[in-house]
Amino acid sequence: MKFISALIEQHLERYEKLAISDIYKLLHQAALGSSHETDSKENIHALLEKEVSTLEDGPKEPLVDPISPDGKLARIHLRPYIASNYSLSALSDAFHKTANEHQGSTDKLKKFCDCFIELSATGYPQLSYRDIAAFIEKVKIDSYPTVRHSETFRLAHQPAYRIIHLDFLELD
Repeated sequence: MKFISALIEQHLERYEKLAISDIYKLLHQAALGSSHETDSKENIHALLEKEVSTLEDGPKEPLVDPISPDGKLARIHLRPYIASNYSLSALSDAFHKTANEHQGSTDKLKKFCDCFIELSATGYPQLSYRDIAAFIEKVKIDSYPTVRHSETFRLAHQPAYRIIHLDFLELD
């Protein structure tokens, strides 16, 4: 629970327009990785190149943003990755490998969501406990689906990252 608390606090501090669904997305990624992105290597690379070609300025973010308790799963933020002249091919290969080889856990996601509810009872004045509990109840009923970032978050923060298992990406 300590890790989930720190992870949520870190993101609430970094992103002023973070919604409940964005925190759920973060927890989903921390537990399951990018397992929903099992497209071909070629398509993954083409989509990455297209996204990078349209990137605009965004918030100051770390290159590597660990999101799992063991520190092995991370959001690799594209803006600092590109600014550091790392290879897009290496990133798309690592993303493909993460999606196809990382074994996520729905049980872990359930625990993370339960922690989020428990922590919200006392800890997040900018978020409503009642709204969090209702949102998590709905995703439980829907079998913990993958969600997109909220429109408010997308417009304010322009997220651009890939979920990578750090064993699959070499960074100097």
